[in-house]
Amino acid sequence: MAKALSSHDVFSFLRPQQIKKVSEVSEVISVKAGNPVFSHGEPSEFLFAVLEGAVRLQLPRGNEEDLKIEDLSTGILFGSCMCFDRKSYALTAVALEDARVLKIDAAGFKKVMDDDLTVGYPVQRMISRTYFSRYLETMKKLQLMGESVL
Repeated sequence: MAKALSSHDVFSFLRPQQIKKVSEVSEVISVKAGNPVFSHGEPSEFLFAVLEGAVRLQLPRGNEEDLKIEDLSTGILFGSCMCFDRKSYALTAVALEDARVLKIDAAGFKKVMDDDLTVGYPVQRMISRTYFSRYLETMKKLQLMGESVL
């Protein structure tokens, strides 16, 4: 587990003892193609990283086809973002192919960051940057959809 964490950019800020603490609240899960990693509206308790395979983030749209937000490959973070304090997942994450995913308890990870702000700040900054970039790309897609309807 420590190796999977240490190899990821976000966790490169952590010292070995902090990696150990995050490892204690993490597990590797396998998700079969077509199955959800999590679903829209479920409690957002975990941060995830794709280790192998691919995962799609999508926005459910009722009776219409789900809106593809982003396809994620190895190393990409998704799921709970501790800095936003969301209570539930805003999207659904589905394995596009059989995948191995690192599942990290968000509260446990947040505690490690809160205990050492010199580590917590750069980690939160990197995670926030990732999520904000995803948000901007989604807004572009929605804008294009709106233009195609007109």
